[in-house]
Amino acid sequence: MAGPTFQTNPIDLSTLLNECHTGKLQLPDFQRSWVWDEDRIKSLIASISRSFPIGALMTLYTGGQVEFKPRIIEGAPEKAKYESPLSLLLDGQQRITSMYQVTIRKQVVETITAKNKNVKRWFYIDIKKALDSNIDREEAILSIPEDKKLTTNFGREIELDISSAEKEYGNFVFPMTEVFDWDEWQDGFDSYWSGDINKSNRELFRQFKKEILENFKSYRVPVIALDRETSKEAVCVVFEKVNTKGKALDAFELVTAIYAADGHELRKDWYGDQTYSGRQKRFANTYRLSGRKQGIIGNVSNTDFLQVISLFYTREKRRQAEQAGKQGKELPAVSGNRQALLNLPLSAYKKYEKQAEEGFQKAAKFLHLLNIYEIYDLPYQSQVVPLAAILADIKQDDWEHGTIRRKLEQWYWSGVFGELYGSAVDSLNARDFIQVPDWLKGGEVPLTISEAQFRPDRLKTMKSRLSAAYKGVNALLMKQGAQDFRSGQKFDDTVFFGDAVDIHHIFPRIWCNKQGIKSEIYDSIINKTPLSYKTNRKIGGVAPSQYLLTLENGNADSPQISPSILDGYLESHCIDPKLLRADDFNGFMEDRQKKLFSLIEEAMGKHKERED
Repeated sequence: MAGPTFQTNPIDLSTLLNECHTGKLQLPDFQRSWVWDEDRIKSLIASISRSFPIGALMTLYTGGQVEFKPRIIEGAPEKAKYESPLSLLLDGQQRITSMYQVTIRKQVVETITAKNKNVKRWFYIDIKKALDSNIDREEAILSIPEDKKLTTNFGREIELDISSAEKEYGNFVFPMTEVFDWDEWQDGFDSYWSGDINKSNRELFRQFKKEILENFKSYRVPVIALDRETSKEAVCVVFEKVNTKGKALDAFELVTAIYAADGHELRKDWYGDQTYSGRQKRFANTYRLSGRKQGIIGNVSNTDFLQVISLFYTREKRRQAEQAGKQGKELPAVSGNRQALLNLPLSAYKKYEKQAEEGFQKAAKFLHLLNIYEIYDLPYQSQVVPLAAILADIKQDDWEHGTIRRKLEQWYWSGVFGELYGSAVDSLNARDFIQVPDWLKGGEVPLTISEAQFRPDRLKTMKSRLSAAYKGVNALLMKQGAQDFRSGQKFDDTVFFGDAVDIHHIFPRIWCNKQGIKSEIYDSIINKTPLSYKTNRKIGGVAPSQYLLTLENGNADSPQISPSILDGYLESHCIDPKLLRADDFNGFMEDRQKKLFSLIEEAMGKHKERED
C-alpha cells in the first residue's frame, strides 16, 4: 500500500468555520455524532483565547478514488447539504463542531454536562477575569443556561442576568457568538458606557479586544490535507491512528460510506429499520430456541458478513486472471482482509449477498448438528466465517449427505482441536476457502487438516471455558451420544435447554479438596462432562461410589436405575464404570484421558493416520 500524500497548511480558524457553514467543509458519513461536554468546550475556548495550540486537523480532498457520502457539520444550515464539499474532515470533528456551534451558528448550543446530562448553553467570556493574569483563563469562560440567567438556591436567586445586550455590557461579559465580528457589539458597549466618567470601561474593552479577541481572529490551525489519490486503505489506517479517543473505525463503516455515495444503504441491509428486518436480526433468530435471546450465529458481525462476500469476489477475480494466462505473483490473492473489504465494489456485494446469507444459515444448522447450541459454547467465532463461505459454495443441501458432511466435520474439528483460529485468521480463512471446496470434490487434503496436531497432555491443561478445545470436547461428548446420568436422555437441543445442561465435575470439587487433590488437576476437562442441572444437584460433593448408589436407588423425583444401565450411561461419557465406582481418581484420569484423546483423534481423522 502506497502511503498517502498530503500537504500541511495553517488555515484561519474563521475560514474553516465559515466553510462548515457553507458546506464546503463537511464530514464523511462514517463519522460519529458530536458529543463534547461543556467543560471541554470551555477548555477549548480558553486555549484559543491564549493562542495555545489545539492540535492539527486532517482533511481529505474530494473528487479522488475515495468517494464517501458527505454529511454537514451538526448545526449547519439545511442549504449547506446541497453544496458539493471541497474537503471532508477526517480528524478534528469535535473541536471544529464545538467552535462552529459556539460562534458562527449564533444559536444556543446543545451539549452535555460532565455527568452526561443534556443541557442547552450559551458561552461567554468574562472580560475582567480574562484580563486578570492571576485568574486561570478557564474561569473566565462562562457556560450560561438558555435563558441567560445564572441562579443559586435552587433557582430562587439570580446570580447573573445577561438576558439582554445591555445586561451583557453592564456585567462585562462578551458573547462568543460575536467573537469574529465584534464591531456592532463594541458600538453598543461604548454607547452603554458613554461619557468621560466611563472612559476607563471603554479602554478596558479595547485592551480585551487587543489581548483576547484578536487571538480568535488571527488564530490559525495546522491542517494536514490528504490529496485525492489517497487510497481507501490509507484513509482507514490514518483515521484509526488519529481516532485514538473514540471507538476504532471498522471497515463496515467505511464501506457503508462508500456505498452511500452510490445511493445504497448498507447500514439498512444489516440493521434494518421499522419496516425491514435486517440481517443482524435474521441471524440472531436463526435456530434461536425458545427462551434464548439469539441463535448460534447471533454474534456474526457485519464485517464477518462482508468477509464472506469478499472471499467469493476475490476468488472470482483470481479465476479470471488464471483464465487470462496469468501465473504466480501476477494472480490476485483470495482475501477477506480489511483492504479487500475496502476494495469490494457494490456490484460484487449485490451479486453475492444472498449466497453469503444462506451460507451463514447453513452454518447455524451445521453447528447444531454438532451439538453446539449456545454462542457461549461456540469454540471459535472466527471459524464461522470460512464455514459459512464453504457451505455457501456448496450447491443446495448437498453438504448434509454422506461423505461431504463427514469431511466438513473433520475440517471443523481439526480447526478446533488444532486451535488454529485463535488469531491472525485472515490468511487461514482464504486458504480454507480455496482448499476445502477443492478437497470436497476429490482434491488434496487441506493444510488445516494435515497440519493440525493435538497432544494427549493438552487435555490436562484444558480448564477454562475460554478454550476452544475445551468447548470442543463437551460438544463431541454430546454428539457421540452421551446420556445424562440420571435421566438417560441424550443431549439434543430440547434436553440441553430444557434441563439446563452444563459442564460439571465427575469427581466433585468438594471431594477432591478433601482428598488433597490439587485444583489444577481436578479442574481439567478430563474430570468434566455435560450433565443436567438436576443430575449435578444429585451428585453433590460426595464420592462417586456414593452418588452412583443414590442415582440407582432413585427417589420421588427420579426412578430407580439398575447398575448395568447406569454403567451404560457412564460409558457414553468415556468413563470406565469400575474405576468410578472404586473412587479411583488417578486410574480414572489416566483412562479417560486416553478415551477422550481417541475421541478427538477420530473427529480429526488422525486415527487413520496412526493406523497407516
